[in-house]
Amino acid sequence: MLHDLGHGFWTIRGDLRIGGVLNVGTQAGLVALKSGGFVMLDSYPLKGEVRDRVMALTDQGRALKAVLNLHPFHTLHCAAIAQDFPHAALYGTHRHRLRHPDLDWRPEPVESPELAEIFADDLVLTQPRGIDLVTRNERVHAGSVLAWHPASRVLHVDDTINLLPVPRLLRRIFPTPRVFLHPTLPKALLPRAGAVRDFRDWLHGLAAMTRDLRWLCAAHSGHHEFAPGQFSDRLLAAYRRIEDRLTRAEADQS
Repeated sequence: MLHDLGHGFWTIRGDLRIGGVLNVGTQAGLVALKSGGFVMLDSYPLKGEVRDRVMALTDQGRALKAVLNLHPFHTLHCAAIAQDFPHAALYGTHRHRLRHPDLDWRPEPVESPELAEIFADDLVLTQPRGIDLVTRNERVHAGSVLAWHPASRVLHVDDTINLLPVPRLLRRIFPTPRVFLHPTLPKALLPRAGAVRDFRDWLHGLAAMTRDLRWLCAAHSGHHEFAPGQFSDRLLAAYRRIEDRLTRAEADQS
């Protein structure tokens, strides 16, 4: 499904089935650039009504300037999106390049300052400090590049930050889903002193930057609207819940 969140941001909610059965969901984002044209956040194969609407918005794909693949372990759909939008500049991490060496990747890694500068008029791209973007353990998916769109006050994030949905029967009591950090985060810590401090400082900076957030778009747990100040408070609470685990993990590595 394609949801218009206003002020030039659309979120695409898609399916991702584990073993062909369990649907954990996935996402992409579409952002209208101030200079004209669009950029897509993450890759997802477009079909049916969603494809028709995206193509209508982007002049049949000609107005899509770039695709930013923000999570190193989200690589399944890169080839499909490159085929749909052959003229769009394709950006990704080193792992994207290894998985799809045949695609025409741009030289700037998606996590680089150079790439962040290219889109600085529309997006703030930020990578968590203190943790590995790509770990040797392929089950650890805590690292990613987050995209903050100030015009719409939308934060697009894959895996690093998640939402725990509230069951329908409990929504009158707990109307807002719980914000939580990826459970593999302690395993993603860099093996050096100060890694937890660096992550904490980065997270506090993110909370300050997104103080007026309206929408959180999370890859596998949907999107949700927050009142001003609500998300930042819940994000910091999520950190406090795991701070002891992070501290122990850092001590175990030293």
